[in-house]
Amino acid sequence: MNKEAYSELSLRELRVLHALLQQRSITRTAEVMEMTQPSISKLLRRLRAQFSDPLFVRNGQAMQPTAKALDIADRLRVLLAAADGLRSSAAEFDPADSDRRFSLLLTDVGMIHFLPPLIARLATIAPNVGVRAVPLDARQFEYRLETGEADLAFGAFPKAARHLRRQRLYFDSYSSVLRKRHPRLRRCQSLAGFLAERHILVTGSETGHAAHGTAHRVLASAIPPENVMLRVPSFIAGAIVSAETDGVVTLPSNLARRLAAPLGLVAFDTPVSLPRIEIAQFWHERYHRDAGHKWLRNLAFDLFSGSVRQT
Repeated sequence: MNKEAYSELSLRELRVLHALLQQRSITRTAEVMEMTQPSISKLLRRLRAQFSDPLFVRNGQAMQPTAKALDIADRLRVLLAAADGLRSSAAEFDPADSDRRFSLLLTDVGMIHFLPPLIARLATIAPNVGVRAVPLDARQFEYRLETGEADLAFGAFPKAARHLRRQRLYFDSYSSVLRKRHPRLRRCQSLAGFLAERHILVTGSETGHAAHGTAHRVLASAIPPENVMLRVPSFIAGAIVSAETDGVVTLPSNLARRLAAPLGLVAFDTPVSLPRIEIAQFWHERYHRDAGHKWLRNLAFDLFSGSVRQT
């Protein structure tokens, strides 16, 4: 690679290269960079010309980095971290005067639980501070925090990388819900009656509900297969179906209590023993000392630590 080509490299191109090294996919890189696939392909062609190397080669559906791409990966990470550091301000953060925008990684359940009280508090103490809710994709969870595309992630992420900072907010348990006019409302709340009912099982997914896997396996093994009327990947969808059928669905307790009244549901303690859910906030070390970031974390902790019944 000649010096003239190297001088033409831009931070934008380097960020795309870093994303490609992380994602190994043009499609996923386009998603996390919020660009089109043709734009990513065009930048990759330019990068290949500048580095005089293909950088990635196809291996089936995957893109495998070349030796040269792997060689520059660590140095690229350090360079981008330094560039981000140049933009960080050591000045004090004044929420009343700030117009900063924060991005939060949340599951569908998290959006319902965290956003209303957070937005209400911001309206009173930081009226010009904005919030962008980013749907959680577990494949991009750590990458979005590392690059600063998201400031914080809220939820249960038992497999989160150890290098991420984390702070526990609360433990949640499970509750089951059924419609108020269910013909066996009382009997459903005993173990025998519960297992005899028709159930909606929430399977969860790797895009945010991975912590639910153990609970799902316990329920699936306890409930007779013939009593499973539906499997869905969404807690909210399960609750809506339960409200309009005689199906019973088991949800995190904070969500069950929040949805019970609006959907005409009755919530009760699930008679099957299920593991607790540890809910925490996560962030990257790079932003740990940023004054605005620290303010947001402290605000979240004040709002949500112990905000749900501890069991």
